Amino acid sequence: MARKAHSDSIDAAANPGRLKQIALTYKMTRKADPKVGLVVAAVGIVTFGVFLAIGFLIDHPIYLGILGFLLAFLAMAIVFGRRAERAAFGQMEGQPGAAAAVLQNVGRGWTTTPAVAMNRNQDVVHRAVGKAGIVLVAEGNPNRLKSLIAAEKKKMNRIVVDVPVHDIMVGNGEGQVPLKKVRATMLKLPRVLSGPQVTTTNDRLRAMGDLMSNMPLPKGPMPKGMRMPRGGGKMR
Repeated sequence: MARKAHSDSIDAAANPGRLKQIALTYKMTRKADPKVGLVVAAVGIVTFGVFLAIGFLIDHPIYLGILGFLLAFLAMAIVFGRRAERAAFGQMEGQPGAAAAVLQNVGRGWTTTPAVAMNRNQDVVHRAVGKAGIVLVAEGNPNRLKSLIAAEKKKMNRIVVDVPVHDIMVGNGEGQVPLKKVRATMLKLPRVLSGPQVTTTNDRLRAMGDLMSNMPLPKGPMPKGMRMPRGGGKMR
């Protein structure tokens, strides 16, 4: 009894948190997509109405009404999720570090290291390692990123010569991948490494170090007026 009461209290405490998160997501989505509420409501009403009408036609309005209600709720959740995701990507697109945020949510099996390379123009390359190999995701000016990616590949080739390396340049131009399609593009890559190979690759790259760990940054808040080091455009 005590265990059940404890479980019920946990559920009761968790539900308000979920509802608050849904409400916050809705508010954020509505700022970028003012019609989201009307669209989601219309999907639910139409779905429920169709099933209820079919129920009256076959003389089973209660059963089809219940089924319609459940499916209407599911359809509303799917539509809301997609529009919320689209709105989130719309707000993130063009913002520094947006690609790193996407990489953090690619899924299990991927290890992400943000900002493994950067220049003083704030063009940046992030790295993700998974069963598809190494993926370098770059955001910034396409012309400058080519040399930044090439330098990072050359550096990694000294350590992981037997691991495939892919590169993705984020953007909406020719040869680039839109931010919202980065995750799907990575998941479509063929899986060629085993779990132990992924671990070994991560260990080797970690031993090589990355930009953030190699920078002599002071502890505490960053001093005002601090600038990126000059010289060559590369920080390594």
